[in-house]
Amino acid sequence: MKFPTKLLEGRLIKRYKRFLADIELPTGEVIVAHCPNTGSMKRCQQESARVWVSESNNPKRKLAYTWELVEVDKAYLACINTGYPNKLVGEAIANGVISELAGYSEQKAEVKYGENSRIDWLLTHENGRKCYVEVKNVTLLEEDGLGYFPDAVTERGRKHLYELAKMVEEGHRAVMLFCVSHTGIDSVTPASHIDPKYAQAFIEVIKRGVEVLAYNVVIDQNEMTVSARVPVSMPAFM
Repeated sequence: MKFPTKLLEGRLIKRYKRFLADIELPTGEVIVAHCPNTGSMKRCQQESARVWVSESNNPKRKLAYTWELVEVDKAYLACINTGYPNKLVGEAIANGVISELAGYSEQKAEVKYGENSRIDWLLTHENGRKCYVEVKNVTLLEEDGLGYFPDAVTERGRKHLYELAKMVEEGHRAVMLFCVSHTGIDSVTPASHIDPKYAQAFIEVIKRGVEVLAYNVVIDQNEMTVSARVPVSMPAFM
């Protein structure tokens, strides 16, 4: 997946009101960019970090710039735009990159299911059996290449886990797929120290038949591509 325009480099001054970020360009100009991430962005908004933004020429937009990437710990790239993981995973499924999800004849995005929810990707086999794929973006690196999800308490995320388990009970396949959009992460685990209820639900739904996959993303200033599977470990308190 290529970025919509050539990215511009800058330095992060601050993120505020969740959706706004002040960024200083190399010229010294300070711009206000849209921050397309509603989460905590823990460890992905370090002061003076190098960042990259895209620029839109759409006159109807209130903000011309969108914050796309951030450099973490002066060593790694992370994608903070949460609008991309679903698209990245969708492309990877269609191109056969995610071998565990190959062989389906139909692929649809954002299909209603469960209790007022939408599944990120619904795959249907020729025999009619369905596979429900929920995508979660992982950008929290805390130690030794280990990535954590979530980076804040998420009731919605826990609800999605139980809805996946219900699909398994109805005879379908259900997959929780962690899209690792951080080049410093080489394994993933539920963040029991941040949201113990989510971690407990994670353990429970695996026992009920929900599958878990994690794939990393190769990131540069031109494009991003889902690359290879990485390990998923169980919560520390299990």
